[in-house]
This record gives sequence, structure tokens and C-alpha cells, in this order.
Amino acid sequence: MYIQMVESNDRATERGIERQVLDSESRYYGGTIDPFSGVAWVNHTTGTPTDMCFWGAALSNPDSTYYRDETLLERLRLASEFVLRHQHSDGSISPGWTNYHSPPDTAFVVVGYSQLYQLLNQQDWAPLKPVLDNMRLFLERTIPVMLTGGCHTPNHRWVLCAALGFLHEIFGIEEAVQRAEQWLAEGIDITPDGEWTERSNGIYNAVSDIMLIHAARLLNRPELLEPVRLNLRMMVYLVHPTGEIVTDYSGRQDLGSKHGLSSYYLPYAIMAKLDQDPIFAGMAAWADSDLTDPGVCSVNALVRLLLEPELQQTIGTTDALPSQYEVMLNEHFGRERYVSQMENVGHYGRISHSRMHTDFGAPVARIRDGETSVTVMTEVAPFFALRHGEVRLLAVQLASYFNPGYVPMQNMTRLPQGYRLTGEQKKGYYGPVPSADLPATASSSISPWYLLPHQTRTLTHEQTFRVGAEVLQTDRGWTLHLTGEEPQDIMMQLSFVFGSEGELSCEDGIETSDGSILWKGGKLRYSCGEDWLEIDGGEMGHLAATVREAKMPENCKIVLVNFMTPFDKTLNITLSPSLV
Repeated sequence: MYIQMVESNDRATERGIERQVLDSESRYYGGTIDPFSGVAWVNHTTGTPTDMCFWGAALSNPDSTYYRDETLLERLRLASEFVLRHQHSDGSISPGWTNYHSPPDTAFVVVGYSQLYQLLNQQDWAPLKPVLDNMRLFLERTIPVMLTGGCHTPNHRWVLCAALGFLHEIFGIEEAVQRAEQWLAEGIDITPDGEWTERSNGIYNAVSDIMLIHAARLLNRPELLEPVRLNLRMMVYLVHPTGEIVTDYSGRQDLGSKHGLSSYYLPYAIMAKLDQDPIFAGMAAWADSDLTDPGVCSVNALVRLLLEPELQQTIGTTDALPSQYEVMLNEHFGRERYVSQMENVGHYGRISHSRMHTDFGAPVARIRDGETSVTVMTEVAPFFALRHGEVRLLAVQLASYFNPGYVPMQNMTRLPQGYRLTGEQKKGYYGPVPSADLPATASSSISPWYLLPHQTRTLTHEQTFRVGAEVLQTDRGWTLHLTGEEPQDIMMQLSFVFGSEGELSCEDGIETSDGSILWKGGKLRYSCGEDWLEIDGGEMGHLAATVREAKMPENCKIVLVNFMTPFDKTLNITLSPSLV
């Protein structure tokens, strides 16, 4: 693992050198250009600090071809000067994508920059001094914003705690510990089954994990490792056989997108070493196989391995990991009890620049049988997803014109051969504002709609729409049994979303203007390589090609089934026998 990481770090070093701006007249002089935007940034992902970590790890490591390379050292010095020039006067940075003068994005950089500073500071090499002076000055300038700055999202709190811990370690400021304690006093946002608020298996789970690992050590709070253990144990069941993470129900931007395990390498490696846990070690080995380079600035694995050489000896094998399981996450979590307390908090369900994440703790079922991997989920558009060898059925989702858009399932219970899901939506109308509540503008020449106290209107003619889905395992695959009754004559649409890489054929279907298929009947077959699945149950109950507010993902193959309420509909999914 270690040697491969050193080699990948050298390759990343070369790529960064090619992207560094050496024109002294350029505003980006010394920075490395982000290939996606064509701009040099000071952020922890596509920014110059990430390339600095690659370069610094190479310069510090006798196993690197760039060890103590004076040309690379000069490049590092120029980069450190660029970072200083683009730091705001309040000590913060702006990452480029959003969040200007951002305390949490500054904290991400502080976490990575601090570790690189500590690694370089260990080297007995006098020419490093200008770089070290620049880096220390940058970190010192961040102290005010770290001591006073706020956040947007749940995981930001733990990033800020880790950053404050590093600043305490480097500068000895007790105020940093006190500020971190304020964030920690809010409590830890994780279910007993190990799910963080944001349900972000692809990105922010790993962020929370590594940041709390740092905070536990730096703030002398070993109890912070327990939620990390919970999440790392949960993630064992949230990876497809190919190493692709389950992102079908995420509450963040990784929703439905493809992510590997690489960001989990450090949390698993560190906790495997600490706990001597073979499962964690096996997951670290799996994550290591997904690493194309040591990682972005805040989680550069090689920098950490050089700071903690004992981690280089982590030995694990994926043979220790389960390949047959069925688990229902959050099955016993009292989510309704927590959600019901929101009315008493005082925020009335509104939050700025973030979201409430009321789907936190919603049940998710994961079933794996060798190369077949199934997810049954609630509180998101899809309720079912399946991988079968190379076949990717990315989502099965139900949409309606009742409250136009997807109908999320809210509850899940076990059945002998599967799961029962139910969803409910309500929609009504609102009477006139009572005369006693009318504002003065109502009787003036202009009465803006937004000045009326809409909260005082009386609800009338409220309608309730309930749907159900039984997801049942069979000898040959899966059966989906869908039901819905009133109101009658609601146009429904069931969508099957497949990976673009496979071949799709349909016995009786119509292609829409956007390339989707309206499936009227007969067999539907999707194949990829030697693997395939077949589905029956097509229907053309109406001709609508789309449902308003039910946006389909891009670069996928979409099959649509149209029907009307009331419905009692069964679809059978048959899997190719070689993997069943």
C-alpha cells in the first residue's frame, strides 16, 4: 500500500508542476490551475494547497524520486506565497465554488496545511525555512476566523473542531480548545447504527470520521472515536461488490453519483491500527485499491503516513469482509419521536444556507448475495436500486401528478421475504385571511401577496394520497408490488433508471423526444457484458412523457411505465442465473 501511494504521489506531483503558473505578471503566479475552472484557488480539493501537499510529501520522503529536489522546493515556495496573497485580511479563504470568506472552508485548508507544516517542520533541511515561515504565517492569520467563525452544515462543526485542535497544537492557544468545546457541546449527530445527519456515504461520512479522529487526539477527547467506529462499521454494508459506494439516498451532492472508498482509507487505517480490527483493516485495503493519489489537502493519506510511520504497516485483506448479508439500518431508531419535537424548538422548520435533514435516521435495507447488491430505501425519490455483476439498475422511483414530483416512501417494515414501504402525501387549499388579521396594505391601492399573513388561512378540502410498495425477493430475482387507491384518476409514472453503459431492449415501447422509453408491455431487458436482467409489467395508462418536478438524471437510460389510480401493479425482475 505504502509504495503504491508514494508512486501515485510522485505522479500527482508531476501533474501539479505542469499546472503551476510561472508568469510573474499573472494574478495566479505560483498557484496551480484547477483544470475544471481554469483558475488557481486556495481550497482543499482542487486548490493549490492540495498540490502543495503532494510536493511537500515528495520532498520529505526518501522513497520519493523528488526527495529534497531543490527545483520542486522552489515551486513549493512560490505556491506558499500565492496562498498568502490570496488569503483575505480576516484570515479566511474563499474556495471558489461558493462560500466566500468561509470559516469552514478555511478550516478544511487549516487541517491539511497544518499536517503538511508539521511534516516539513520535522525535516532537518535549512532551505525549507522560507516555506515554513509562509505556511506558519498563513495558519497564524486563520486564528481569528477559526475562533469566531460559523458553519453551514453538520459536518462543518467537526472540521472546525479538528482545525482548532491543530491550531492549539501548533500555537498553544487555549482559546482554540474552548471554541472547539462550544461546537462539541451541541452533541454528536449520529444514529446507533452509525448514520450521520447528512446520509452522505460518498463524501461527508468520511469527512466527519477523519475530522473527529483528529479532534479526539488533539483535544484529548477519546470518546469522539466511538461515533467514528459506528459509522465505519455501518459502511461495511454500504459498498457494492465493485467498490462503488451506495449513494442512492444521500442528503448531499453525492446523491446518486459514483464514488469509491478512497476517502475512507485514512479513517479505516487509523482505526484498524488503534483497535486491531480485521474488518477495519480489510476495508482499509479495499479503500487503498481505489486510491489514484494520496488525496486532497485536508485528507492527504501520504502526509499522515509520513507523520505516523506505524500506519505504513497496516495489513488487511478483503477476505475478512462479508459478501453475504441482509441488514436494515435504523430499523429501531425513534425517528418520529425526534421529528415531532421540531415544533418546540422555535425555528419553524426554516434554516438559511443549509437544510434541516429531517430524513436523518430514515430506514435503509441492504442485501448482498455475492455479486448481487440491493438497496431498499425511504425518504428519497428512489425506493429500490440493484447491482447484478455489471448490471446497474440505479433507481426505481414513483412519481405522480397529485403533488407533482416523486412520491417518497416514509416508512419501512420487514416482511418474510422482503420489505413493505408506505408513503403519504397531503395537499389542500386555503381560505381567505380573517378580517382581523388583514394588514393595512390590504385596504390600500396595492396589496402585495407577500404581505398577507398566509399562516392565518384556514385549510380546506385537504386530500390524502397513500401509496405502498412491497419489495420481495424471489428465487430468480425480485418482485415489486405497488398499490394506491384514492384520489382516483391520478396520473402515475414509474421510472427505471439504468446505467448508460448497458444495452436496453423493449418488446413494446415508444421512444420520447428526450430519449426515454415509454414501456407499453412485453419484456424489458437490460444487459451489460454477460450479465442481464428482465422485467415484465409495462403499461401505457396515459401518454405523459414526464411528470412535472420529477427530473430524470442525465447520462442514463430511462424506462417509464404510465398508469392511473387506483392501481394494484406487480413487476417481476428476473436476474441472469450465473450470479443469482
